[in-house]
Amino acid sequence: MKILAIDTSNQTLSLAVLEDERVLASYSSSVNKNHSVTLMPMIETMFAQIKMSPKDIERIVVAQGPGSYTGLRIGVTTAKTLAWTLGAELVGVSSLANLAASVGQVSGVIISLFDARRGNVYAGGYRWEQGMLTEVIPDQHIELGTLLNQLKEINEPITIVGELTDQLKETVLTAELPMYQLVLSPVLNSAYLGKMGYQATAVVDPDAFVPTYLKLVEAEEKWLETNPVLREDYVEKV
Repeated sequence: MKILAIDTSNQTLSLAVLEDERVLASYSSSVNKNHSVTLMPMIETMFAQIKMSPKDIERIVVAQGPGSYTGLRIGVTTAKTLAWTLGAELVGVSSLANLAASVGQVSGVIISLFDARRGNVYAGGYRWEQGMLTEVIPDQHIELGTLLNQLKEINEPITIVGELTDQLKETVLTAELPMYQLVLSPVLNSAYLGKMGYQATAVVDPDAFVPTYLKLVEAEEKWLETNPVLREDYVEKV
């Protein structure tokens, strides 16, 4: 199975092309550019490098979230469009799981963090088991201090990975966790995203597939404050 993996959920743009679980090409860039401008040209470049036609792709795997609202919309919209255009399967994988995979097969629990502003983070916990990354703490939106207090109850090595602001980094460093290491500049690679997607079940209804935001955007929160009688899902997700 030929697979295209896409992760635009945060600052790093990461792509990979695989045949089953064998990586044919990969690309990552943390340069702060607009993913909507660079995504398709880089996909075309990868295909050209390995002399593959987009029509060969049988499955699109996309980092579904959480992460940057804009980044998620770009990645998911591109993945849905390509899946529809190419007649390919569509699979969504946690962005935090892909981040956890970036540190390799370390022992203990891997805690993936994305900055969610105002002292909050998107966080998930994972562990390698028999060569597979397994979720042990569900992806969530949480205050960083609260999360760190919960991590103190874990009696095994902890690897914390993410692109954190100086303030969040200081919060982690002063938390007095008993056994941990901090990885602040992960080299994100969508090769493992593609491998996870190869093992996953394809989306039944791609048209209904949406990003996993975990939190409303600020504009939606303010809108609901002034329109409390309307349901939270009144605003259509795209």
